[in-house]
Amino acid sequence: MTQLRTVQVLGGGSAGSSAHVRSLAAGLVARGVRVTVCAPAELDHDYDFLGAGADFVPVPRRSDPLSVGALRAACAGADIVHAHGVHAAVRSGMALAAHAAPLVVTWHSRPRAEGARAQLVGFMERKAVRAAAVVLATSSELVDRARRRGARDARLGPVTLPPLSGLADLPGEKARAELGALDRPLVMTAGPLEPYRGHDTLFDASQRWLGHDPVPLVAVAGDGSRRPALQRRVDTEGLPVRLLGRREDVTALLAGSDVAVLAGRWEARAPLAQEALRLGVPLVATAVGGVPELVGDAAELVPYADAVALAAAVSRLLTDPARHAALAAAGPRQAATWPTEDETIAQVLSVYDELCPRRTPRGHGGHGHGGDDDGPA
Repeated sequence: MTQLRTVQVLGGGSAGSSAHVRSLAAGLVARGVRVTVCAPAELDHDYDFLGAGADFVPVPRRSDPLSVGALRAACAGADIVHAHGVHAAVRSGMALAAHAAPLVVTWHSRPRAEGARAQLVGFMERKAVRAAAVVLATSSELVDRARRRGARDARLGPVTLPPLSGLADLPGEKARAELGALDRPLVMTAGPLEPYRGHDTLFDASQRWLGHDPVPLVAVAGDGSRRPALQRRVDTEGLPVRLLGRREDVTALLAGSDVAVLAGRWEARAPLAQEALRLGVPLVATAVGGVPELVGDAAELVPYADAVALAAAVSRLLTDPARHAALAAAGPRQAATWPTEDETIAQVLSVYDELCPRRTPRGHGGHGHGGDDDGPA
């Protein structure tokens, strides 16, 4: 039996998909699989795929002939090509036109588009899933969407971010002191400052907290196109909000928070939600996409774009110690129900085994064909 070779393809690389590919690469290499990661060059700096034991080929997130040609060359001789995200899947399908390797696609999130662009996104989704031998979708909603788009084989493939070591030692109080929130509640959110993230709703809610004593501080970690407009609104309206920009210590900031907020229009398995529940930080999140499936009863869920409901849910947690403590305890219990890294890798290997049975290492790290590949819940 010759060594299985797989190419993992990332496009822009969201935090969730990039962390998943890093974890997957390390796990596959440990099980005797040769892994090549194709991604924009900056992602190896952030996620150290080489340090996971994978080969790394820098490929820009473009579909021009030069980029597709680089991807095609990297895929030559691969037994399995595994694309993460719709854009990566479309480009991988183009690169594999001259190769016989089967394509696996993990669909991590739903592209955000409106109007005419939504039609283009729909076309890309159909092209991506129809090129795939198997689609692993990170939420049941995405499984259904992939099937509607024409996927031959779509399965639930929940992706759990690897747990961080030393969670109990995170310097939460230091983060609070830096923000000036030692004597006031701290409400935390993180992510790109883009329209779909629901910052306007969160800011509307923060106006309603001005009557609290003391007034909660809302800390927003992340950067993006809307930062100047959001900062103007904070300054003009005197909102109790601090825009922190891009931070490398988001988990420490989250650990020091009283409440985490996820206000976006759509999420699958949001990294912020995963980290909050693991840390025991009560979460208020919009009931959209895969969020209810991810958090179960371990978070307060509110409708998207409903500032009144969002403000009320956060206020309850800040003023009701029993409810706050109940959610803090429920978070880690819910997180314990998510697939482990080993289970995720076992599921992926079982898919590879179906598509390339004589090449896949036997045993799958002691997990056989178990995994979580029995379709949507």
